[in-house]
Amino acid sequence: MGSVLEMTESLVSARRLRKQFGAFTAVDDIDFDVQPGESFGFLGPNGAGKSSTMKMIGAVSPISGGTLSVLGRNPETEGPDIRARLGVVPQEDNLDQELSVEENLMIYGRYFDLPRKVISDRIDELLDFAQLSTRRRDRVEPLSGGMKRRLTIARGLINEPDLMLLDEPTTGLDPQARQILWDRLYALKQQGVTLIITTHYMDEAEQLCDRLVIMDEGRIVAEGSPQELIDTHTTREVLELRFPAGSTPPEELRFDGIAKRTETLRNRVVLYTDDADHAVAAVHDRGIVPESTLVRRSSLEDVFLTLTGRSLID
Repeated sequence: MGSVLEMTESLVSARRLRKQFGAFTAVDDIDFDVQPGESFGFLGPNGAGKSSTMKMIGAVSPISGGTLSVLGRNPETEGPDIRARLGVVPQEDNLDQELSVEENLMIYGRYFDLPRKVISDRIDELLDFAQLSTRRRDRVEPLSGGMKRRLTIARGLINEPDLMLLDEPTTGLDPQARQILWDRLYALKQQGVTLIITTHYMDEAEQLCDRLVIMDEGRIVAEGSPQELIDTHTTREVLELRFPAGSTPPEELRFDGIAKRTETLRNRVVLYTDDADHAVAAVHDRGIVPESTLVRRSSLEDVFLTLTGRSLID
């Protein structure tokens, strides 16, 4: 399923890419490259510039400055050619609710001027891929959110695209539906389909992305594989100390020498350390008694917090 362009250059390449809406700069001089066959992510909070970047890559929003190449083409002059080779999964499902599952796929395939026989053959394959074969004649409206997202992904594959753009693919889904969708996206990745994914879920980025950039306020603040970013920007472990709601956590001075870095967030104190067990003992030795403690491995959330001083979910 799907095809990958036979090319050694980047599928997407941006240099000093900028997007402005009047006086507001949504994307601020960013550089990145996406290679054939990889799963590339844009991670950041809402408003970081991820969706604006995706719309420029998708050739549906003109760039305001810099350069952008998509599939070896210029989006400003070759937009239709680019869009014909893309698969797009928007943030909001825009399926026709009154039509059946297979009718949604047939109509979308006709947008690409594909013969009905070709579309029909692909529908069988895509419904099997999306685990929707038994629902092919069902109307879309009563389907669950997870089913609709899988159908939207199947629809985006109808033209066997060289590149899939997935904008916040699992937002609003329950944990089980997210896991099923991750499985489908991982299967695409294994088949060699190039994916570009935006997300504000760090676990999603860790699960799906070979490489990613972290964005904040329109800029790229870090780039690398999930593990490279964790290794470079934070410690191996994190100790979270939670204090009663409404209380004031101890001053950070009381934690001096216990961890490499200390961060106070509302009613919790986060200690970055390579030995969390030693840090727990040191906290208790100083007479600090939290309501609860949590020891965990570092995540991309911690990388973002280290780089920007705030949480991805702020």
